[in-house]
Amino acid sequence: MARIKITQKKSLIGHKDRHRKTVRALGLRKINHSVVHEDNPVIRGMVHQVRYLVEVEEVKK
Repeated sequence: MARIKITQKKSLIGHKDRHRKTVRALGLRKINHSVVHEDNPVIRGMVHQVRYLVEVEEVKK
């Protein structure tokens, strides 16, 4: 299965609480912090909701 690397690129200050919780649920803690997740519809939906705060790239195995 494919994997994606998600990196937080913007601060959460001043953004909706719901979006803050989504970023935290993805496992991101601060700017430039990255996590790797399996590529599935649930993760894609979370990334889509906060797409203006994060950067996504595909990871080769």
